Amino acid sequence: MISGGLTDDKPATPEIQEIANTVKPQLEEKTNKTYEEFEAVEYKTQVVAGTNYYIKIRVGDDRYIHIKVFKSLPQQNQSLALTGYQADKSKDDELTGF
Repeated sequence: MISGGLTDDKPATPEIQEIANTVKPQLEEKTNKTYEEFEAVEYKTQVVAGTNYYIKIRVGDDRYIHIKVFKSLPQQNQSLALTGYQADKSKDDELTGF
């Protein structure tokens, strides 16, 4: 893997769903919406001074949101942070760096 480059799409795992669930309240606060459905579908990672996770989330009837979550290095002991999102996405929209 190239530092700074995005990995290929991978199917979401239980760990990725847990990361998404952890930042869900941050997303709901930023979008001023409550998401009944919140299912991680796929993801990409980017190694920086920590890891960026780009996660495609299904939030209901063929509606998706892409979120960007930063996970710091273990020794920094920081919480997961929602650092960006893209709303109004479809199932076919590719995850990209943002």
